Amino acid sequence: MVTRQERRTPVRVRRQRSAGDVLAGIGALVLLAALMAGVPFALLTIFGSPLPDHVPSASDLTHRVGPGSLIAILVVLVWLAWIQLAACVVVEVYAGIRGVGVPARVPLAGGTQSLVHRLVVAALLLFTATTSIMPALSGGLAQRPPAVQMQPQAAEFHQIPEAPERPAAAPAAENLAASPAEKAATTKIYRVRPPEGRHHESLWEIAEKCLGEGRRYNEIYSLNKGHIQPDGTRLTIASLIRPGWILEMPADAKHAQVIPTKELQDYFRHGHAVPDAPAKPNPAPPAAPKPTPPAQQTPPQQQTPPTHQAPPTHQAPPTHEPPTHEAEPTQPPASQAPPVVPRPSASPTPAPQHTEPKAPAPEKSGPERTETAQPPAHDGGTERPSAETGDRFDVSWPHGLAAASLLAAGLLGALGRRRRTQMWHRAFGHMIVRPEGAAVEAERALRIGADDDAARLLDLGLRHMSKSMAAGGRALPTIYGVHLGRGSLDLWIAPADRNPPAPWQAFDDGQVWRLGADALPGLEASDLADVLAPYPGLVSIGTNDNGRILVDLEAAHGLIALRGPEETRRAVLSAVALELATNRWSDHMRITLVGFDAELGEGLAEIAPDRVRSVPTLEDALPELEGRSEEVRQALAASGVDSVLTGRCRGVFGEAWMPHYLIMADQPPERDADRLVALARTGTRMAAGYLVPGDVPGATWTWDVDAAGRLTAGVLGFDVEAQLVGDDDYRGVFELFRTAARLEPVELPGLAGGEEPPSAQESSVEVRLLGPIEVDAPGPMDESRRELCTELLVYLAAHPEGVHPTVLSGAVWPRGVSTGVRDACVARVSDWLGRDARGRPNLYYDDRGRIRLGSEVRVDLNVFRWLVWRSAAEPASETAYMAYALDLVRGPLLADRPRGRYAWLADHDLEFEAPARVIDVAHRLVVLRLEEGDPRGAVGAARAGLRLAPEDEGLWRDLLRATHATGDVAQVQVAVDELRGRVVRDPLFDGLQPETEALVEELLPDWHHVGSR
Repeated sequence: MVTRQERRTPVRVRRQRSAGDVLAGIGALVLLAALMAGVPFALLTIFGSPLPDHVPSASDLTHRVGPGSLIAILVVLVWLAWIQLAACVVVEVYAGIRGVGVPARVPLAGGTQSLVHRLVVAALLLFTATTSIMPALSGGLAQRPPAVQMQPQAAEFHQIPEAPERPAAAPAAENLAASPAEKAATTKIYRVRPPEGRHHESLWEIAEKCLGEGRRYNEIYSLNKGHIQPDGTRLTIASLIRPGWILEMPADAKHAQVIPTKELQDYFRHGHAVPDAPAKPNPAPPAAPKPTPPAQQTPPQQQTPPTHQAPPTHQAPPTHEPPTHEAEPTQPPASQAPPVVPRPSASPTPAPQHTEPKAPAPEKSGPERTETAQPPAHDGGTERPSAETGDRFDVSWPHGLAAASLLAAGLLGALGRRRRTQMWHRAFGHMIVRPEGAAVEAERALRIGADDDAARLLDLGLRHMSKSMAAGGRALPTIYGVHLGRGSLDLWIAPADRNPPAPWQAFDDGQVWRLGADALPGLEASDLADVLAPYPGLVSIGTNDNGRILVDLEAAHGLIALRGPEETRRAVLSAVALELATNRWSDHMRITLVGFDAELGEGLAEIAPDRVRSVPTLEDALPELEGRSEEVRQALAASGVDSVLTGRCRGVFGEAWMPHYLIMADQPPERDADRLVALARTGTRMAAGYLVPGDVPGATWTWDVDAAGRLTAGVLGFDVEAQLVGDDDYRGVFELFRTAARLEPVELPGLAGGEEPPSAQESSVEVRLLGPIEVDAPGPMDESRRELCTELLVYLAAHPEGVHPTVLSGAVWPRGVSTGVRDACVARVSDWLGRDARGRPNLYYDDRGRIRLGSEVRVDLNVFRWLVWRSAAEPASETAYMAYALDLVRGPLLADRPRGRYAWLADHDLEFEAPARVIDVAHRLVVLRLEEGDPRGAVGAARAGLRLAPEDEGLWRDLLRATHATGDVAQVQVAVDELRGRVVRDPLFDGLQPETEALVEELLPDWHHVGSR
């Protein structure tokens, strides 16, 4: 049994003022009048005007100071204090009358403004017109926490039940008692956002944002008055709204979520919709049709490939509902599971005698536990939401982005490069712009779904294979399909080859080459920087019950036609375009989009301007495509290589093999289609791929996708759950990148200081975030639950002011969770953290129902902030405090966090603020130590900053200057070589900034430029 503060029974706030309220208001008015009018009247009466009666002269500064002069100085100080008091009164009265939420902060007036706030609130409550708009004492400065909360606990602690259940909600208020037939089928809701620093949302601000006029807050108040909210309380005063509350909005509201009216009460009670019954699985689809004989889809002059048995029928596509089971059976890691060797369906016939034969139908292969079309299980174990708990995916959640793991990894890589440019333009004391709205939701989905390890395995594995084959004088095989599971990468090749280069292994008589995920560290250590990407046309088409399937567009040797409903077909084509434009297993390519609207074409061109071109018609694109095809033919003739694959493998005429892909939104006109088919049907690989919608005569491959998102890849034999990216999904992505293109700096939040954090010896729990996440806690923790509990603890550490349980649920479980599961996890973390030296729990509920960490929980980021604040407060010890702060930095922020977790970082300042502070502190310390004549100390400061921000070139320049100041030229060369190696290996480096190159040339004149990737 663990302890926490007991839940409070919801109490209805009084709607009428008591006699005590009236007396308090009258007293506040009298005191305010005395302070505002009495003080200046007394000063003027006794001491006269504070303004001098003559122009001051130099002699006034040198004459002897007597009692009169001291009295005059004291009078001036009293006048200054009164002016500050008057400013506080003006600010508080304005905030109370206008209902702007948290009042503006008057400089150097912490205690004074808090006192004035209480007086103004008490005075304004006397007036009926202001009682509905004035923030209560709990919403103002009286309870606004500092930026870093290090105060000792003062709350009372009680026993916590293991997993308390929330009592049933009361019936809806009388204003929603109308007959459902009289209400519209849908309504709009708004979820009150959690506070950001000192800012809390108010009804006035919500009305301004959603209705365009703050004075319309009364409409929102009327619609929601008296409703029981998810935390068990009611809306009774317009100024008292809490994070996580659900507000019904007027019909003309913007930036609101549309839901069925019948689900409104579920949102009020639970914060989300509750299904009437557990979701039923979709019926299994019919058996996969046998592949059409290739002779019907290939030109008569081409020979047919060997025939194989079609893959077995796959399971029904997963729905968006979480599974109804509460636990998953424990499985061994994929790396330890025995490989599943595909069985040959028949003895293969000899391959046709031309350069690249047609594809055999691949057999299903891969590890037992593989990737599905859904995002990775975010909560894991017994803590997954189920339909029986009443949780489900929000219809507005961009699940298509989260399911596209390779696409998400590519987009996050491109976003990282864009934010690196933002950091380059960042001014000292500022951070980069943070996304909002749909952009935040898009980034959350990308963080949940991105599988960077799989993308690196695919990229490095193919490059390593190409290098090994070239070293052995062998030709690269033709790859028709790729299977990517959690534990391995499989290539389906033709013709079969039983002798792959190490570390690849052959299965199914050489038809499948497999690379285990455990080979990734060795691949990363290999020198593959100069190896051309051998298969840049690989792109995901979807997932089956064993993993993700990719197809090489170049292997078609002709046109690929996609048939199906227009909306689904467009989502497939959008996903293909996004992945091709951002993947890391391609070097240079050209993607021509035809017929897409300006939103997709221009948006994708903004993300990858070096790869994407958008034109309105096929006629506009054909001249460039035909010219590119002729260039490849000439390069093949001039280089003497037998194929494009051989040219890439040997690095001969490298630029000649860069691919060009065409993706069309609408079926081409008949005249242009014939011209395109003639161009595409080459019979050999020409570094080109053509993907067009509709039933196009002469297409080499024809794929079909249905309205449910099931894609059948024809002669290839694939039947998969298609990878789809809808219009709303890619709009959010484009907004995210537009935000990352904004270069205006945002000032870093102020540091409040406060009491000194506990030392390592005084703390009972230590949480380290400035590097790999580490937690030193006295209690036990089940290893299978450590990842989830650690994320919950990190979220609390990032919010020292406390977190409401509803807000915690939405952050740590973005796809939904039951109240019981959440509370059980909180109780588990409380057990893990144990108690402090006084016997109080290190995790508790405060008097406002927020979950907080105790005063003996030491968080290295909070200690870093306090030391930075202290360095500014004590200039004489600035160097020492900054050095202590940098000693806390061990590596990149929150390094080694597991895939699919910490999606809430997209909507939090942590990843934006912490790197900026560390970089600023490191740079400042370098400057100070160089001024003090301590170049080696400056080198250490620069190295400390680079541990957290290794891609920041400003710190690299500091390191080079400091190293040069030591007089050791050899160490300068070492630092330059280290920077050169990082540019080659790190995907966030596209090349050095001109300022960095100029500095290196100055320090080492013989240095050569590092080319971009």
